[in-house]
Amino acid sequence: MPAALAAQFVKRVSARDRSRYVAEALASRLRERDRLLARAAEVANRSRQVRAIEQEYDRLEHEPAEPWDDAPSR
Repeated sequence: MPAALAAQFVKRVSARDRSRYVAEALASRLRERDRLLARAAEVANRSRQVRAIEQEYDRLEHEPAEPWDDAPSR
C-alpha cells in the first residue's frame, strides 16, 4: 500500500474499525467486479460471433477420439 494512502487510512479510520473497513471495502470491490463480469457475459452472449463459435463447438465430439485411459502410469 502506498505510504500516503496508508497515512490517510490511519488518520481517517479508527484502529478498532480498520479491519472491518478493509473487509467492507474488499467486499464492495469484489461485488463490483462480479457485476462487471456478469455484464460482460451478458453482452458476449448476445453476440452473433459468440453464438457461432458456441454452435461450432457444440458440433464437436465431446469424447476424445483416443481416450488416455490406457496410458502407462508415470
